[in-house]
This record gives sequence, C-alpha cells and structure tokens, in this order.
Amino acid sequence: METVNIISIISIAFLGSFGHCIGMCGGIVLAYSTIKIEPASSKVSQGGAHLLYSLGRVFTYSILGAIFGGLGSVVTFSNTANGTLLIVAGIAMVLAGLSLMGKVKFLTLIEHSFSSSSMYKSIFKKILNSKSNFSFFILGMLNGLLPCGFVYFFAITAASTASPVYGALVMAIFGLSTIPAMFSLGFLASLSRATSFRNMMMSLSSFAVILYGSYTIYNGYDYIARAEKTLTECHTK
Repeated sequence: METVNIISIISIAFLGSFGHCIGMCGGIVLAYSTIKIEPASSKVSQGGAHLLYSLGRVFTYSILGAIFGGLGSVVTFSNTANGTLLIVAGIAMVLAGLSLMGKVKFLTLIEHSFSSSSMYKSIFKKILNSKSNFSFFILGMLNGLLPCGFVYFFAITAASTASPVYGALVMAIFGLSTIPAMFSLGFLASLSRATSFRNMMMSLSSFAVILYGSYTIYNGYDYIARAEKTLTECHTK
C-alpha cells in the first residue's frame, strides 16, 4: 500500500469517527458505559473496558477487510480488470461521500439493519448484562457487524486492494483510527450531543471521501492507459 493511501484512510476515518461513528454507535457506547461499567471503578479499569470494546470492533473490521480484499482479488486477472475495479470502486466512494453529505441516497438504498431482529437483540442483551471483561470485546465485535455506510466505504477500499492481507490492513487502520473518538465518548457523553461539531467533522470526512474516490478513479484510468500502452508497444515490436 502507498503511503498516501494510508494517510488518506487515517484522515478520513479519524474525521468521520467524530461525526458519523459517534452518531451511529454513540448510543451503544453510552449504554454499556451506564450498564456494564461501575461509576466507582478506577479510570484505568474504565479505560480498559473501552479499549477492549474498540479492539473488538477492529477485529471484526479486519476479518471483513480480508474477505472483501479476497473478493477483489478474484476479479483482478488482468491490468485492464485491475483498472476497471479501481474506477468502479472510486465511483462508489464518490457516491458514498455524497451520501454521507446527504446529497444522494446511495448508502441508504443499500443499507439494511438486522439490529432489530430478535436474535441480535437477545445476544446483545445477554452480553450487555454480562460483567466479564471479555464481554466488552464481544460487544465490540457485534457492533462491527452492524450495517454502516462508513464501513461500506472502507469495505470498497479493501476490495480495491485485491488482497486479503491489504484488505484486512485497510479495515484495521480504519478501526484503529476511530478509537480516539469512541474512547473519548466513553468518558465524555457531551460529545454525542455536540451536533454542530459532529456536523463539521462529517462534512470534512465526506469531502475527504469524495477526494479519495476521485483519486482512485484517476488511478484506475492511469492503470488502464499504461496497460494499453504496454500492449501497443508489444504489437509494434
């Protein structure tokens, strides 16, 4: 992976975590902070619980990244196919950015939720009421499975790497970059109510997603152009 891609992923995930992630998952963090964490417990103990929850999310995201990266590798059998995949991924990223801005309904059309299912509610309730430290990790893993537009964007990015390893790395970096926001929320409930701050961060992350998508489209066209140039040179020899 190129350095510019890693920096872009970190920037988008970090900015988006203070906007989209707090809005989407803030309720879960506040719920387990209230039910599972004793107010009298030490800051170290509370911090450990929040960290385990976040690491659970990162673990799930990494597995999903490996799956999507593997799926991407299936279709990358030629340079032209590689470039086409990048272009398709870039277009999806731009649409995802516009959707995060509220300009189009791209993500809401493909997003569905099973969080209202009786099975999910039963598992979630059981883990939420558990007092074991490992239950925080499991809760994070469950949270990582919830349908989320922001996760979809990074799943597309993972698929564009055409590698299970790099796909897992993309999603791991994404998850790790969201930890500061979610970790802070565990201690500062006011973050979830700071609407103007969240909207500002969401706008910045949406713009970054669109820029990164445009850059990916450019890379796709460049990939195809170089492949065609190489093919032409081979025919002329």
